[in-house]
Amino acid sequence: MKLYQLHASQALPITKDVAWAFLSDPRNLAAITPDHMGFDILSGADKAMFPGQIIQYKVIPFPGFPTRWVTEITHVRDGEYFVDEQRFGPYALWHHKHFIKAIPNGVLMEDIIDIKLPFGFLGRLGYPLIKKQLTKVFKYREQKLVERFGCLEDQPTRLNLKSI
Repeated sequence: MKLYQLHASQALPITKDVAWAFLSDPRNLAAITPDHMGFDILSGADKAMFPGQIIQYKVIPFPGFPTRWVTEITHVRDGEYFVDEQRFGPYALWHHKHFIKAIPNGVLMEDIIDIKLPFGFLGRLGYPLIKKQLTKVFKYREQKLVERFGCLEDQPTRLNLKSI
């Protein structure tokens, strides 16, 4: 079984409360997802985040490949972190940890996503395409968050997708 891990971090000049309010509200995900992905929440985002919450989306991860994606919020520690796990969707495994940590003059947001591609060996052949797409999505997100909240000049954004 081949796993991949994406690790992204971004510093923002905002408080933990502001970061948490934005990032823990699933309705804000559309604002930081590229338009061409056709992201639309179908159900489950009408309440504050809680463990066991099921959220259903429609998304186009690749042109011509619309899909439904169902995630469950499995862990929440208010103001600090939450975890979403794919229940149905395009990956064999999607386990996404979101952390928020106070740093001087702002917060550090950190995402760690463990991924297993579908279709065994054939799926692994698609890794370069998946890596490129996820990198684009996180670069877009970085840009949108900077537009909304600004940035901390002395804290570079980091993005790394690797095999583990």
